[in-house]
Amino acid sequence: MYVDYLTPPCDSPIGLLEIRTNDQGVTHILFVESPSRPARPHPLIERCQAQLSEYFQGQRLEFDLPLAPIGTDFQQRVWTRLREVPYGETCSYAAISAGIGSPKSHRAVGAANGRNPLAIIVPCHRVIGSNGRLTGYAGGLARKEWLLAHEQANRGFALQ
Repeated sequence: MYVDYLTPPCDSPIGLLEIRTNDQGVTHILFVESPSRPARPHPLIERCQAQLSEYFQGQRLEFDLPLAPIGTDFQQRVWTRLREVPYGETCSYAAISAGIGSPKSHRAVGAANGRNPLAIIVPCHRVIGSNGRLTGYAGGLARKEWLLAHEQANRGFALQ
């Protein structure tokens, strides 16, 4: 039986975040305006909240959480590759395409990137256009710009 849990939206420097999990791992980290339904607590949510707080304080480079995003095999490959993009660095859709062994799949990579259910932890904000410009971000370009600037500013200072 699939049971999921969620937190009331938690505040962050870039807006409210809703964390959802099941017993296998974190399934969603979403930017929200208000709660989607009543919250159900889970220890993994507390762990995720703590790690996100450390990230926003510039004290965490990587997340150590079990993840359970739901997506196609292709999406899963893209999301796995996104987690390999180092903190404070960026890459292009072409680099992600090549990294998953599908060098002509730029558009499909962009679509998978846009459907990433785990904002911040699966760092789709680190993907930019081949020309070096910021491209779309489901959370909005202002958030993407903030996240990239935050990582650049804290790159040498994070504890983990």
